[in-house]
Amino acid sequence: MAAIKLHGYPQSTCTTNVLACIHEKEIDYEFVTVDMLTGAHKQPSFLALNPLGQLPVIQDGDLTLFESRAIIKYLAKKNEGKGSNLWGSTLTEQALVEQWSQVESQSYNPAVTAIIVQKVFAPMMGGKTDEGIVQSSVEKLSKVLDVYEERLSKSKFLAGDFFSIADLPHLSYTHYLIKMAGEGHLITSRPHVKAWWETISSRPSWLKVLAFAKF
Repeated sequence: MAAIKLHGYPQSTCTTNVLACIHEKEIDYEFVTVDMLTGAHKQPSFLALNPLGQLPVIQDGDLTLFESRAIIKYLAKKNEGKGSNLWGSTLTEQALVEQWSQVESQSYNPAVTAIIVQKVFAPMMGGKTDEGIVQSSVEKLSKVLDVYEERLSKSKFLAGDFFSIADLPHLSYTHYLIKMAGEGHLITSRPHVKAWWETISSRPSWLKVLAFAKF
């Protein structure tokens, strides 16, 4: 089977989440660097792959697919018999995976992204941090993490006692939150969330991503 092509940027959070999935599923791939710093993702050649001009994109045979969560779900389903079982084995487990995946995308991600944009990317681009946005986003994220703390007091991972695509998309943004945004206390102050993070961030798949991305 031919290797898939992953078009992305090594330090892109969404790209590295897809890479983690690729390693979890033991998929052969070719990495095609799209240099965001030079605006390569806004050039016609890339827009032909994703008209929204966002990373990452995969090409798998005749299929071109963008949006990282869609890519992760596709790869997990297509390669169901390889590597880690990221979907669960029963209908109930799969329903819980989908439920907590929605919590990540609709509640966790918006809050954590706003913090990182303000505390990491705005200064990096010569702008100023809006402390008001940071404060309100920290409050929103704290409420979500309180829910996580309760959930993780009953199961090792969000969807149950198995690592899944509900946990995986937290990797990149939480790494930035702790290592670059200086908000690690949001994770470490909650014992069950802390244990969960230490477990998922020490998985061999993520360690491979960190070595590749160097971030």
